[in-house]
Amino acid sequence: MARYTGPKTKISRIFGEPILGNCKYLDKNSNPPGQHGAQRKRKQLGEYAIQLKEKQKAKYTYGLLERQFRKTFEEAARLKGVTGENLIKLLEARLDNTVYRMGISPSRPSSRQLVSHKHIMVNDVVVNIPSFQLKPGDVVSVVGKTKDNEALKALMKPRNPKIGWVDFNEAELTGTFLTYPERANVPENIKEQLIVELYSK
Repeated sequence: MARYTGPKTKISRIFGEPILGNCKYLDKNSNPPGQHGAQRKRKQLGEYAIQLKEKQKAKYTYGLLERQFRKTFEEAARLKGVTGENLIKLLEARLDNTVYRMGISPSRPSSRQLVSHKHIMVNDVVVNIPSFQLKPGDVVSVVGKTKDNEALKALMKPRNPKIGWVDFNEAELTGTFLTYPERANVPENIKEQLIVELYSK
């Protein structure tokens, strides 16, 4: 299954923010990677470079490689409405992202692992495809035998109350994807319009 497996802190240093989760070393060294560190003279980025960097940030944030990200963008372009906002909605509706948003796992990579190892059900059917697109009303739950896993419970975190498009019952380990989120409610620092401009060239 294609996914990024390289150093997380290096990617976070490129963008200057912990987009791949808790990067404890980012506070110690937040300079972009490369020889000479902060002493290196860096050229001012051009329009294309800025757009490309924004696309790369979105890909790393949601854990997609180029082909899958491009397919998601093409699907967003076919839908009615603003393409950039549709793209964010489709990315947020992925099963692995929803598991992360519900607080079942502490990061998107770990939620992706839970899904691919068949620990997650959608509408009482086991789904092991991280990119599975949820629809409003779909019920996401943890497989019965996994509910008693103490390691899973230890990694769970409280759901962010600002994430209002998902509901989660911590006692039952069951949640519902209520609706597609509005762009203003998604906390990710992504300028999706730059991605649209890049793919429109």
